[in-house]
Amino acid sequence: MRYLTTSRPVMAVLTLLAASLLACSDEPRSASRAVPVSQASTLKVSFTDVPARYETSGSVTSDHRVSISSRLPGFIRELTVREGDRVSVDQVLVRVDAVDAKQQLIQARADLSNAEADLQRYNELLKAGAVTSQQAATVRLRYKVAKSQVEQARNQLGYAEVRSPVNGVVVEKRLSQGDLASPGLTILTLEDPASLLVETYVSEQFISSIREGAQVDIEIPSLKQTYQGVVRQVVQAADPVSHQFLVKTALPVANDLHPGMYAQTGFHVGTRQALFIPQAATISRSGLNAVYVLDAQNIAHYRQIRLGQSKGDQVEVLAGLHDGDIIAWNGTPALITGTRVQTAGQAK
Repeated sequence: MRYLTTSRPVMAVLTLLAASLLACSDEPRSASRAVPVSQASTLKVSFTDVPARYETSGSVTSDHRVSISSRLPGFIRELTVREGDRVSVDQVLVRVDAVDAKQQLIQARADLSNAEADLQRYNELLKAGAVTSQQAATVRLRYKVAKSQVEQARNQLGYAEVRSPVNGVVVEKRLSQGDLASPGLTILTLEDPASLLVETYVSEQFISSIREGAQVDIEIPSLKQTYQGVVRQVVQAADPVSHQFLVKTALPVANDLHPGMYAQTGFHVGTRQALFIPQAATISRSGLNAVYVLDAQNIAHYRQIRLGQSKGDQVEVLAGLHDGDIIAWNGTPALITGTRVQTAGQAK
């Protein structure tokens, strides 16, 4: 009969391992390190009412937009401006080769010359008693009509020069030199930069809170500036597809503002509740923000939060804190998770 035997070195290792396990199991469980204590500033966070803001995007446009066209048909003989040019009142913009208007003026002058000759002849005949006063009056009336037609033809020919009715900027040119101009066909489009506004669309959820005359914050990202605008018009009809309402907001006069610029509009639509904490209480690590929150035993715990906009030395907390939470900062020694906090001073 064979027996399994164990070598002495193996027995020695097993004996040592058993002794180690026995020593660990016999370590008193009550033994622990002392809890660190720190003096720190604390604050019990609570909701406060702040203005509610609704933001939407839009474009800068001109409240005074003018379409320029010719009242006479004809080929464009001269076009003196292009997009981006500034024009002044009564400046000649377009000259049309008005052949028909010129012929009408020539014909009207010829009719006037004949009517004037007839009037002189009938006046002499009236003095001689060869014609009646009624016949002379008829000739006199024909002379007045011919004279009026000359004036009318001259005015029509004056429309061959198209002048600017406003001080503005050329924002669009649809026809060029040599093109045929027709009455009502737009040649140029002008906008007055002194009367700018922002056109934006507002959700039907907030349209009841927006009133004409209300102040609006308008940010122009390209200029990195914010302007104070005033609601000029709220179009009381929603788009049937997007269910949004067109709102026009007047802008102040500024040299850097131009039609077509992208704008962000902030409307004040009542109040909302928000949590604000001192910026000094926030911790930033690896791009993440956090604070130390105290539990019922004043033990600090590290908690990540999401921040919103700053307001002076305060910053809004969008997520991570609740009404009634107590935060701590500026600890001496520095705060870490597990630190017991003794209040150094209640923050206001």
